[in-house]
Amino acid sequence: MRALAVWLLVAACLGWAVVRLLGLERGFPLVPLVAFTPFVAAGAAAIVLVALVLRQRAAALVATVATLVLVAVVAPRALGGPSEPEGATGPRLRVLTANMRFGNGSAEALVALARRTRADVLSVQELTPDLAIRLDEAGLAELMPSRISEPQPGGSGMALYSRVPLEPTAVIRRSKNPMPVGSPRLEGAPPVDIVAVHPVPPMRTRVREWRANLRVLPPATPDGRLRILAGDFNATLDHAELRRVLDTGYEDAAAEVGAGLHGTWPRGRRFPPPVAIDHILADERCGVRAVSIHTIPGTDHRAVLAELTLPRS
Repeated sequence: MRALAVWLLVAACLGWAVVRLLGLERGFPLVPLVAFTPFVAAGAAAIVLVALVLRQRAAALVATVATLVLVAVVAPRALGGPSEPEGATGPRLRVLTANMRFGNGSAEALVALARRTRADVLSVQELTPDLAIRLDEAGLAELMPSRISEPQPGGSGMALYSRVPLEPTAVIRRSKNPMPVGSPRLEGAPPVDIVAVHPVPPMRTRVREWRANLRVLPPATPDGRLRILAGDFNATLDHAELRRVLDTGYEDAAAEVGAGLHGTWPRGRRFPPPVAIDHILADERCGVRAVSIHTIPGTDHRAVLAELTLPRS
């Protein structure tokens, strides 16, 4: 019975490794489950030890293969440091993103965080009309007077706030949550578009909609205008759909500096374990100096701040 149990666990780990490596997750529950690949990688390593203790050498060998595959796709997110691509010698841009959980996050804490970190642009998801008022009352109107704001009841509201003048570029409406796009005016830098991102979560009946929402995100344009995507993607780097976006020419800021395994959701719960679904994706021509993760009372997401260096115009 012990040998059978070990082999069942090994088979599960090997199957998970194949699905993750080839991007085969489809439908529910595979799509949401694949977000927990880092924890499966740790579990696979433990299964290797169990198999060795039970003298199941063949099982240990197969588990080792699965472990190596999973570690190979996960470990790079915990490695690295500040990046400075050739040409990224322009001004710095601090981008902050926060999901405020149906408007329940602390407006005072978010404004204080934006002030303390000297954020230039703030992407807010799940912005309700009441939260929009509370943010301005807490000082955001003076701190970041330029904005593209679409507050809505529930979890669909979005906004971009900026310390510097922000030119409205577009609003992506081919998703349930309207995703505003703005271009901050930065002296010494080429034009850059920042997109506030929030696809629907890949729940039981919404996986197809989640995929469609990710596919309307604008691709990077390596030879054209700079783009930065910031928000709650409801996806981790273990999702093939998010990797498809990255492959157009973005880099995940947190993974670039070795902070890609810091969970951002859910905060304050014992289950499920936290995963990184809040991201700042920057054009590969940008440098990433630092990324930090911050707690805001009242929301189950943690805010993400990325300090970027833009190319010089």
